[in-house]
Amino acid sequence: MIFGIDFASMILGGMAWGVVLFIVSVGLSVTMGLMGFVNLAHGAFAMLGGYIIVLSMRHLGIGFIPALAVGFFGTAAISMLFERTLYSRLYKAGELDQVLFTIGLAFIFIASLTVFVGPENQPVTLPPELRGQFDLGFMQYRTYSIFIIAVGVAIVVGLWLGFERTRFGAQIRAAVDNRRMAESLGINIDRLFSITFGFGSGMAALGGGLGAEFLGLDPQYALKYLVFFLIVVAVGGAGSIVGVFSASLIIGVLDFVLKKYVPQGGTLFIYALTILLLLWRPQGLFGKST
Repeated sequence: MIFGIDFASMILGGMAWGVVLFIVSVGLSVTMGLMGFVNLAHGAFAMLGGYIIVLSMRHLGIGFIPALAVGFFGTAAISMLFERTLYSRLYKAGELDQVLFTIGLAFIFIASLTVFVGPENQPVTLPPELRGQFDLGFMQYRTYSIFIIAVGVAIVVGLWLGFERTRFGAQIRAAVDNRRMAESLGINIDRLFSITFGFGSGMAALGGGLGAEFLGLDPQYALKYLVFFLIVVAVGGAGSIVGVFSASLIIGVLDFVLKKYVPQGGTLFIYALTILLLLWRPQGLFGKST
């Protein structure tokens, strides 16, 4: 019985970590699949959103849930400005140029937050209703982790319906599959890029805020977890919501379990498995072969 409870605790903890990975990574997956742009500053937007959420709670006195909305829309607006003024100039550039630009942008974010906010970790104050333990019937578990898992499921369903059942979702899927054909059908690709980039960055901000309680939030966040975001997109397949969600849960649970039993080298197994998977399926588990 004790073993079963410990196992369930590890699975739930891994799922909570996986959901945060999904919320941050799904925007990167869609923008990479749609734009073909190597955006290594995606983690910086997640970090920026986390800071907006934490600082708005601390200095404006707003609650946690409203702060999440402020972080989402604030980061989305800032990222759309960056997309129109900077990113759009490099859409036709080589991958090396894109990598150098976005990693440089990430370092600018890191330096700016270090100077203006400080290098310290930024604590998140959860509302009373999200603290403590939640009764699952067979065990007690952290209420906040259950909340994150529930939010993740709702987001997956919402995104799937949005991409599969709306006109805008159909336009995104058409642009991912064949950009030239989508343009010939009258789809405004520039507008589509800007809105999708803003939405993806807003999702990253939401993930940055939700995960700050157990992942921490400091200026190094932009690079600290970037590899995990890229692994999720590579394993799940760029442009695939179901793929990214599945990959996030697999990697989240695997990382959580391995760090418990192999704390010194658990992450090494994830990197090795990712390499083996990509050698077998370069497009990822759910990506379309070209």
